[in-house]
Amino acid sequence: MTKNGKIRVLVAKPGLDGHDRGAKVIACTLRDAGMEVIYTGLHQTPEMIVEAAVQEDVDVIGLSVLSGAHLTIFPRVAALMKKKGLKKVLLVGGGIIPDEDVKKLQKKGVARLFGPGSSLQEIVEYIRKKVRKSK
Repeated sequence: MTKNGKIRVLVAKPGLDGHDRGAKVIACTLRDAGMEVIYTGLHQTPEMIVEAAVQEDVDVIGLSVLSGAHLTIFPRVAALMKKKGLKKVLLVGGGIIPDEDVKKLQKKGVARLFGPGSSLQEIVEYIRKKVRKSK
């Protein structure tokens, strides 16, 4: 959290997925809820995302994956987070992720996945609760 108590969130679009409308909606929603949001833009590698998280000293990394590469991208980001010592940083995500893959990703370090139709208020409340609990 920042000195003023604001939660810092990095929102990223990994891989070749060019659809960032949902990520922008989430970024605006979190900002409007009083969080500081850093949006990385399109076509980020896991390495770029984790490096930005380190540099920006974030509390949360939120990934939006619509490309079907979720079983590769999320575990890679989680592994890099561990390697860089980001144990207290919450990793969440959203996008098109089949139900059978959700548990696999949670075992790899993803705290929560929000699919299409998820409540924006639920996302905000989840992040607030989890970040407060980890501090």
